[in-house]
Amino acid sequence: MALDEQLLDDPDALAQADPSGSLRALASAGAQVRAAVRAAEEAGVDRLTRDGRPRAVVVASLGGSAVVGDVLTMLAGSGSPVQVSVRRGMPLPGWVGPLDLVVAVSMSGRAPGPLGLAAEAARRGARLLTVGTAGSPLAEVAIRTNGVHVPVAPAATTAGRASRMALWSLLTPVLAAGHAIGLTDVSPTLLARVADRLDEHATTFRPSSDAFVNPAKSLALDLADCVPVVLGDGDVTGVAASRAVAMLARTARVPAMRGALPDDAGDVVATFGGPFAAKPGDLFADPFDAPTGPRLRLLFLRDAEPSVERPDGAWLETSRTADAVRITAEEAGVKVSEASANPGHPIERFADLVALTDFASVYLALASGLDPLTSPHVADLRDRTR
Repeated sequence: MALDEQLLDDPDALAQADPSGSLRALASAGAQVRAAVRAAEEAGVDRLTRDGRPRAVVVASLGGSAVVGDVLTMLAGSGSPVQVSVRRGMPLPGWVGPLDLVVAVSMSGRAPGPLGLAAEAARRGARLLTVGTAGSPLAEVAIRTNGVHVPVAPAATTAGRASRMALWSLLTPVLAAGHAIGLTDVSPTLLARVADRLDEHATTFRPSSDAFVNPAKSLALDLADCVPVVLGDGDVTGVAASRAVAMLARTARVPAMRGALPDDAGDVVATFGGPFAAKPGDLFADPFDAPTGPRLRLLFLRDAEPSVERPDGAWLETSRTADAVRITAEEAGVKVSEASANPGHPIERFADLVALTDFASVYLALASGLDPLTSPHVADLRDRTR
């Protein structure tokens, strides 16, 4: 598919190509955080602690909100005081009962997986937190059983009503609940910093910024006509890689592989010798010759370097592995794009990388002549599975 590079440097043309307002929806991420913090407070997420800390937390999220459970699990970490697990659909684990908290997230409030899990959790007497549209079936389950429902603020654009474009509206209430029950240290003050950081990224990645100074537009150009392999160098970047792969697929229609170090290093470098990697002689080919097909590109998401060396040397070991993967890629003729998070709390660093890859995915879709919001094949699938 031909990429219209000139479109990326024409704000008016970008606006015409994006009638659903996908770029505006992404630019509202900071506002989404602030609105969601208020909504969570008004809904009374503190009520989730009335009987003490839950024994375990089960998060039900899928589709555009699937990463919500992954983020909460990442933030809770291996030292979490309670078990955190993620479910995409039924059945609800048999051990879930009145001592546990079930979190169900669905933008529409109608997704069968979260809705079914919420209903079953309510039937068993578990504590329940739901996040989604006010007045939806999901909201009714929570309200009917004295659970907590956090409504998502109405969006200003059509795209803003799509779960993948409203990530922070869905994620923030879950983070607020996690803080209330002592699962994470993501306080309202920290969320305010996240909102400010997202505002800064929205300015940097704005449509009126030229591609040569706009990292999101530059990344979109890098990812054109290639098969991306998105690799994170740790826990935070691994979750960000999952989000990037989902956005590339649903928004730009680009299939991508994801991985996280150190576990996936072997799987990733193995692809450097496969059918989409550079062939022998490619390094000496005429650079002006048209490519014979899509080639791998490694998109490396790097975490911020810690200010103090970790006592167990884990960061140093992972960093050595990351450097080895990059060198292997370059020697194999695989092009590499790299993005790094700025220092800060894990949720701030996650926000850095998600903002970049979200905007890049939308720019790639628009420059490819695609509607970032609507896929006819996804619509067909929905019709055939109703």
